[in-house]
Amino acid sequence: MPPEAQEKIEELQELQETAQQVAEQKEQAQAALNESKTALDALGDVDEDADMYREIGEVLVETEYASAHEDLENKVDSLEVRVEQLEKQEGRVEEQFDDLQSELQQMLQGGAGGGPMGPGGPGAGGS
Repeated sequence: MPPEAQEKIEELQELQETAQQVAEQKEQAQAALNESKTALDALGDVDEDADMYREIGEVLVETEYASAHEDLENKVDSLEVRVEQLEKQEGRVEEQFDDLQSELQQMLQGGAGGGPMGPGGPGAGGS
């Protein structure tokens, strides 16, 4: 196997690891988002005059409804942005993976049929 092909295989493996990490981060962010949305919905059923507490570490601290509601809304907003960013990153990684896989296939097919692929071939310029 040509050294260039081995390099592409290693890059594919790295991209696959990156894709797994991004997918895990997205899953965690999505779970946190769902939990925060559920809490925000539940807060809508609570009387605004009710005693409320917020968990800070392992301590419960009294808080006001408006503050808790605003904090949850901000958390939902930031988590939605985070999930969206991770989805875009996931798409970019998948695209890079597909492109690299195509380059590798062309390299291996091209290598079998004739000379090695020189500079200026598919993927020239790096990633």
